Amino acid sequence: MTDLNTRRKIEGVIFLVAFTCTIPLANWLIGNVGTVCLPNGPCVIPVAPNVLAPSGVLAVGAALVLRDLVQRRLGLIWSFAAIAVGAVLSAFLAAPALVVASTVAFALSETADLAVYTPLQRRGLVLAATASSVVGLVIDSIVFLTLAFGSLDLLAGQVLGKLWMVLIALPVLIWIRSRDRRMGMVPA
Repeated sequence: MTDLNTRRKIEGVIFLVAFTCTIPLANWLIGNVGTVCLPNGPCVIPVAPNVLAPSGVLAVGAALVLRDLVQRRLGLIWSFAAIAVGAVLSAFLAAPALVVASTVAFALSETADLAVYTPLQRRGLVLAATASSVVGLVIDSIVFLTLAFGSLDLLAGQVLGKLWMVLIALPVLIWIRSRDRRMGMVPA
């Protein structure tokens, strides 16, 4: 195995572990961290003036970008394996209904993310990851809020909070793309 392939695999494993951890982290945040914890609902944080979102948006927004990096370094199958492992880990940290809602939402949003990312990745990492993350965050938000809380009242905050995380990740994606080109590293 060449040094570049070894580096690609090591980075892939790092992205995989981080992606896997975002699912239980999001579930834990929703039940434990927020400026306010709603009765029979999530703990929420402000994502803009007068706009609240379940605190798990921080982890889910990062997950959307990490999924693309896992696919870039290790391949597609590893993304779905991470969702399964993350769901199992979540079972130890959150109520069963929340685990089911987040797992279904992750699986559907990651499938949609994949449908956008895979054909676009040859046109560029930043374009592919940004476009696929936006599609994924909308689907994830609608599915999760509907299944977990039976309401879309927090949809605007959910979408905006995840979008902030995707925007924060853009400089990292640009750096990875530039470094990959410089080093001759190609996606998995």
